Amino acid sequence: MARLLKQADAKRLGLPGRTAIEMVSGEIGSRVTFRIVEIPAQKPGEALRGPHLHHGYEECIYVLKGEGRTLSESGELAIGPGDVVLVAPEEKHVTRNVGKGLLVLLCFFPTPDIVGSTENFPDF
Repeated sequence: MARLLKQADAKRLGLPGRTAIEMVSGEIGSRVTFRIVEIPAQKPGEALRGPHLHHGYEECIYVLKGEGRTLSESGELAIGPGDVVLVAPEEKHVTRNVGKGLLVLLCFFPTPDIVGSTENFPDF
């Protein structure tokens, strides 16, 4: 059954250093998770968010708008609109805004619930 989901109805997440809404997840009966993430430009002196990893599944990040860097255990990637970053399971990573405007990401996960299988770290 096809369904229309409105951004205004999405679940707002209280994640540090970014605004995130969860459009799709197991909460609505889906087998995948889809989030829209907005990362503002870094302010002088602002503490940087640490990395995280996902146990058992990849994360696929599509850059919709802005300039950023994805830092991971396998290296650092400069990212911009139209780029896709595929992060392997169990790999620590974090994406940061390096531009002056908003960095907007579409994040896809092949699991209905990422909360219990995501682990956060203070740094690499």
